[in-house]
Amino acid sequence: MTLNQLRYFCTASRCHSITKAAQELYVTQPTVSVAIRDLEIEFGVSLFYRKGNRLILTEEGEALYEKATYILQYCNDLQADHSSITRVRPPIRIGIPPMLSTVFFPELLDAFNEVYPSVPVMLEEYGSLRACNLVQEDTLDLALVNMELYNIDKFNREVLAKDQIVFCVHKSHPLSGKSEVTTKDMSHENLIFFNTDSVQNDILKSRFEADGLKPKVFMRSSQIYTTLQFLRNGRCGCFLYTSMVDKFPDIVTIPLSPPIRVSVGMIWKKGKHISNDMQKLLSFTTKYYQEHSLVKL
Repeated sequence: MTLNQLRYFCTASRCHSITKAAQELYVTQPTVSVAIRDLEIEFGVSLFYRKGNRLILTEEGEALYEKATYILQYCNDLQADHSSITRVRPPIRIGIPPMLSTVFFPELLDAFNEVYPSVPVMLEEYGSLRACNLVQEDTLDLALVNMELYNIDKFNREVLAKDQIVFCVHKSHPLSGKSEVTTKDMSHENLIFFNTDSVQNDILKSRFEADGLKPKVFMRSSQIYTTLQFLRNGRCGCFLYTSMVDKFPDIVTIPLSPPIRVSVGMIWKKGKHISNDMQKLLSFTTKYYQEHSLVKL
C-alpha cells in the first residue's frame, strides 16, 4: 500500500469514476485502475461495484475510504507543519450561513487573528444544508450551522450558542404592537424566507403545516440588508434570530407562540484528521462563546 494508491482510490471514490479521477490527477486511466486493483488484492476485498456508469463504494470500500482520507490529510498536515521550505499555509475553509455571519464571526475572527495572526482562515457563505454537504465532501473543513439538521449525528459537532427564531417587522407594520404571534397571525402576511438551503425554512414550514396552514412566501433571500430594505416598507415580515436584531433599531421583534428554540454550532467531518491550526480555531471558538454569550434564553 502506498500513498499514491490511497490518493487514486480516494479520488475515484469522490468522483464515482475512474475516468474523471484520472483527469483530475493528470494520470492515465490504467494507472488509477491498477492502483485500485492492487489495493483490492492486498486487502482481499472488493472496493467498488458499478451502478450504471457510477462507481459505488462497497461496505469495505467505505471503511477504507474513511481511513485513507484521514491518512492523506494527516500526511498533508505533517508536511505543512514540518517542512523546512517556506510556504503559504493552507487556510481553514469555513462555511457560514449569510444570516448567521452577521452575528457570529466578525468579532470572533478579529479576536482569533490577534492571538493567531499566522493562521489563515477563508470564509464562504452557504446555507446550513449546503455547507454540511461540502464538509462531507472535504470542500470545507468546518461549517457554522443551525444544529436542528436532520442528519447532524453524521458529523462531529460543538454547540456554540442557543437562540430562538422571532418574527421581525418594521415598526410601521400592522402586527408590530403584538406581544407574540402565531402561525395563524402570520399566514395572511407577505413573508420573506431564507434561500432553499436553509434549515430554518424547514423548521418554519413544518410549524405552518402542523397548524394546517401555508406560509405566504413572496421572496427568498440570503442577504440581510436586502431583507431589511423590504421590511422597511411596512408590508412584510421575516424571521431572524434574537441575537441579530439589536443591530437594527427600526425593526420590531415579536416572539413566536409557541417559541422555536435553536442551537447554533460548528461541525466537521467524522474521521477527518484535525490539523494544529484547525484545533486552535475550534478550541478558541468554543472558549470565546463561553465567555461572550450571544443571548440568554
